[in-house]
Amino acid sequence: MTQALAGHHAFVAGSTRGIGAAMADAIEVAGATMIRHGLPGSENGGEDSRRLLIDLSDNLPDSVRGLAAQVFLLQPETDLLVCNAGVCLDVPFLEMEFEVFQRTMDINVASHFVLVQEFARHWTARGIPGRVVLTGSINGRLSEPVHVAYDTSKGAVEALVRSLSVSLAPMGVRVNGVAPGLLRTPLTEPELRGTAFRRWMELHTPNGRVPGPEACAGATVFLLGDAAEHIHGQMLFVDGGMSVWQQPDVPDGWIPEQAGR
Repeated sequence: MTQALAGHHAFVAGSTRGIGAAMADAIEVAGATMIRHGLPGSENGGEDSRRLLIDLSDNLPDSVRGLAAQVFLLQPETDLLVCNAGVCLDVPFLEMEFEVFQRTMDINVASHFVLVQEFARHWTARGIPGRVVLTGSINGRLSEPVHVAYDTSKGAVEALVRSLSVSLAPMGVRVNGVAPGLLRTPLTEPELRGTAFRRWMELHTPNGRVPGPEACAGATVFLLGDAAEHIHGQMLFVDGGMSVWQQPDVPDGWIPEQAGR
């Protein structure tokens, strides 16, 4: 996909580490100019003209509108938008404070809504054929017992992809999404250090792998590129097949707690 995005200009929300950083790196390698975004205090350096640091949930929607305005000021020709900012703050449902649920929905869903709306207004006013990728998750379809807020938010992202596509395709704006399965990121690495948990997840994945965030990079570049011109409103699952497999058969004598011993 070398230079597949040459001549394009991108903004990736939530791109200072993990999946977003891998996406942004791949988009740059594919030839696009880039503005990145992260939380204040994010890794990989402080704020500069190509890295904007702001908490998207702080004073919504004004915070997101202000961020979009900064992007247009720095790079008015921006035509590629990736909404990857997200959090997973879950605790067991009966213990969850409403504020935790609300913050999850604000960052994982509402910030995406406002960003796409601001960019789409900018694009349609200038006749720019924009392209959008939202980051969902396998959890948008497959639930876990202690991830009610996260699962709900990612299900909403998938619905948002469909609805935005229907609204914006007639205006020349293409909207799709990627839905990662379990990947090695700064958020998941502590759990994956345990051999038993890692082996249990590998068993639940048809290709038997738990890769790094770079697994989403090629899918994102593809969806933003010309090769995906006729793809609208789709959620591309990047999960090694986990989302299409029923509960796998446990090998004879295999006990998760003893895996790797």
